[in-house]
Amino acid sequence: MPYPSPPRSPSGPRRRTLLASAAGAVLLVGCSAGSEDSDGTTSGSPSLAERARARAARDSEGLVERYDAVLAAHPGLAELVGPLRAEAVRHAEAFGGGRASASASPSQSPSAPGSASPSGSPSVTVPANEKDALAELAAAERALADRRAKALLDVPGELARLLASVAAAGAAHAFLLTEGAK
Repeated sequence: MPYPSPPRSPSGPRRRTLLASAAGAVLLVGCSAGSEDSDGTTSGSPSLAERARARAARDSEGLVERYDAVLAAHPGLAELVGPLRAEAVRHAEAFGGGRASASASPSQSPSAPGSASPSGSPSVTVPANEKDALAELAAAERALADRRAKALLDVPGELARLLASVAAAGAAHAFLLTEGAK
């Protein structure tokens, strides 16, 4: 009777070691301040963090516009969509934007597709069906949450934590909107 061969140990690092190293690298990237001057800029141009914060504010403001368009087209969704819109306004404010969006009420938004919004940008086209409108909002929330989660690796600690928190909230919004569409 032949003896079984001894178990082969894989060459190279183990999976746990790789995962621990990757987690450590993420923590180091998130906690480092980079090569910014004391005022947060690099050689007179806006810092990466400032650009990321401005983009996050614009993205949240765009989401508020989407919520406004859905509320204008489907006022019956106000109970579900209204609180999520309010959160998107708070997210824009947390990133340093949203001043105009916070003061505008959903009733001030245009209801006709293709018309100009109060800010002068074209409005969002909203499906005639409430379920489809909720599904589009959910998709927008999910896509934005995914983008913010990817941006975490490129920004310093405090902004990374804010992006992570808002991305998690966006994922929760997407879930609530998806459930509301059922």
